[in-house]
Amino acid sequence: MPVEVLRHLAPRPGDLVVDCTLGSGGHARAILEQICPGGRLVGVDLDPLALRETEAQLRAEGFGHDVFVAVHASFAILPQILTTHSLAAADGILVDLGISAMQKETPGRGFNYKIPGPLDMRLDPTRGETAAALLARLTEADLAAVLTGNADEPHAELIARLIKAHAPETTHALERLVRTGVAAALPALPKSDIKMSVRRTFQALRIAVNDELHALDALLAALPHCLAPGGRATILTFHSGEDRLVKKAFLEGSRAGIYSAIARQVIRSTQQETYTNRRAQAAKLRWAVRSSRTMA
Repeated sequence: MPVEVLRHLAPRPGDLVVDCTLGSGGHARAILEQICPGGRLVGVDLDPLALRETEAQLRAEGFGHDVFVAVHASFAILPQILTTHSLAAADGILVDLGISAMQKETPGRGFNYKIPGPLDMRLDPTRGETAAALLARLTEADLAAVLTGNADEPHAELIARLIKAHAPETTHALERLVRTGVAAALPALPKSDIKMSVRRTFQALRIAVNDELHALDALLAALPHCLAPGGRATILTFHSGEDRLVKKAFLEGSRAGIYSAIARQVIRSTQQETYTNRRAQAAKLRWAVRSSRTMA
């Protein structure tokens, strides 16, 4: 949703903008074109591999250290990032949740059930627990709670039981287990519903492995302190749980006078973009404008 992001982020020459999820740099390029001359973009990403590759591409395109800063970190610590780099509150903050095409298409990362690979799913592959290790550690009840809480999976108990009984360690093994197991247990269930259960299972595990909802909570709490008066925040979510957190934070901020304006309705991708990019179908955009009120 590049058009919608730019419309509601409204970057201008001289602005300081933070892209909290740099990814492959698609939004970053568009923003850099709008804030130059005089502006600066801070690109944050938890994935050191994606960050290194995208930074190299942007440097090759002529964006030097004076206009683009690359930071390997979680957006959960955005206040510390700004302080460390001696940066004032931002004029714009963008968050595009989920995973990038770069991550999804790399077999060894384990994000894509259509590609054989290990059940890893870590956004930062240098640290933390893999999805396979998480599945081995969680009890059946805890796993069902993860599937429900992170993906609203209606067959969470069944899938948790299947996983704990068979302990899959690869993407294909997990996909096959969920697909065939749900189909056998619920023969009347349409194939499209079974496919959605596979997608939700992978989504729920990725969110759990990377503690994504807690990171989003931390960012939303810090967001007003990181925005300059009149600064704008734009957040793209891909799951109802994420959207609920953003909606709640923006509504509470609006009632408290922290935000002078917020998106009252979620913004969706156009039919044309959805046709060319299936990932956009699940995207929900919300925005907020920081008021001039002094923060405590």
